[in-house]
Amino acid sequence: MSIPVFLSHPRPINNIQSDFIEKLSNKLSGSGFEPLTLGVNRYDMKAPLEGIITLMNNTYGLITVALKRAHIKKGMDSPQTKHPKIISDKWLTSPYCQIETAMGYQSGLPVLILKEKGVLEEGVLEKGVTGGYISEIDLSESCDKYLNSNEFKGLLAQWKIAVMKQYGKDLNS
Repeated sequence: MSIPVFLSHPRPINNIQSDFIEKLSNKLSGSGFEPLTLGVNRYDMKAPLEGIITLMNNTYGLITVALKRAHIKKGMDSPQTKHPKIISDKWLTSPYCQIETAMGYQSGLPVLILKEKGVLEEGVLEKGVTGGYISEIDLSESCDKYLNSNEFKGLLAQWKIAVMKQYGKDLNS
């Protein structure tokens, strides 16, 4: 029996991102999980946040993949302040990566965050916000290289232990 887990990611904008999500999903399935994503393999007629809550209440862990979505060629954070921060050549991810990660964290689910290289570190994607390690993935290289790396294998093994504890805890409740 596969353990349902929430796989949060924006709609891929290119074939490399699509390939990564597909291979990650296959790797999760091969590790005994059933990766579920609202709007991809799970659907709900309710408002998106209600659908997320329903799905999250029926999963035992969350993996967020913060993929590049919108590019900031040159911009400024807090332009009306004395010391605005210049932002150049950065990417934003979907706001749902922020929302779903925060909801999973608040629900006490084990959370694993994978951030595509170049995505702006803000909100739950800032180091230390959720207390967990944020792995940066470089999709300019092979997807397989990252998914077979010692870093990913180690993170997945630790996350799997936490998910198994959550799954056991819920079964015993």
